[in-house]
Amino acid sequence: MTTRRLILGAAPALFAAPSMAQPWRPERPVTMIVAFAPGGGTDVAARALARFMERELGQPVVVQNRAGAGGEIGWTELARARPDGLTIGFINTPNIVTIPIERQARYRLEDFAPIANVVDDPGGFWVLPGSPWRSLADLVAAARAAPGTISYGTTGVGSDDHLATLAFERLAEIRLLHVPFNGAAQVRNALLGGSIQIAAMNMGEGVSDFRQNVLRPLGQMAAARWAGTPEVPTFREQGFDVVEGSMRGLAAPAGVPPAVLARFAEVVRKVMEDGEFRRLAEQQQLPLRYLDPDQHRAALLAMQESYRALWARHPWRE
Repeated sequence: MTTRRLILGAAPALFAAPSMAQPWRPERPVTMIVAFAPGGGTDVAARALARFMERELGQPVVVQNRAGAGGEIGWTELARARPDGLTIGFINTPNIVTIPIERQARYRLEDFAPIANVVDDPGGFWVLPGSPWRSLADLVAAARAAPGTISYGTTGVGSDDHLATLAFERLAEIRLLHVPFNGAAQVRNALLGGSIQIAAMNMGEGVSDFRQNVLRPLGQMAAARWAGTPEVPTFREQGFDVVEGSMRGLAAPAGVPPAVLARFAEVVRKVMEDGEFRRLAEQQQLPLRYLDPDQHRAALLAMQESYRALWARHPWRE
């Protein structure tokens, strides 16, 4: 913020101190950028959250999907937006961290002001109900018999799905065939259409299909079994120490005024404590996990350090 803007902002405060105590409210509709295609876990969470945020903010919250390049297109748009509180967006781990590590990205992690984390969804491997593979051991045996031919879909190079599968390949000493997509909904459709044999998707993204016998999980990547799928064994239980997932939270462009950032964080906290929202989240199989701005930032920075170290040992270029 320039000196001139500081001065201009200070003068009215001398004459309107009582109004400054009121919580910030946007003067126009708020745009919420989702960096993935409609229908995936991030899009579902965003649209559910937006509906409830509108009540608190007194303005519409309009979700705009900007899919492509593993999330980079949408996040670049978010990073370049005016930091006035009228543009916010979902940021997903690990992509938000890994993209600037693996290539010359058009944004940096420092270009964002974390607002709050909303969802923490463990990864999983999904197959069609008629698949001959009933466990990870079955998949490993098939992959060893036909190296590099079993295809799996993810939401892009450097996504949680992709990095987890690479870790699984190293541990199992196998080689699979990666097919990247722009969103989890596209991965799901490719599996249903027979274009790929495995969908590497988060558990919340596949559990509804699981309950309807449309998809079947081979394992989940949580440290312990997620309450939403207690019957599905973890990768660790099956002998593969892979723990991975996707945190999905809100951020604003860096430079947003502290009062605006605090207001958004408070709104998200209230929404996530709302009984109606929590029931909706349960229906939509969203594993909720609230982190405030400081906690969210600390988690992202720790993840950045961890993935930089991983890149130094095992670059995930394709």
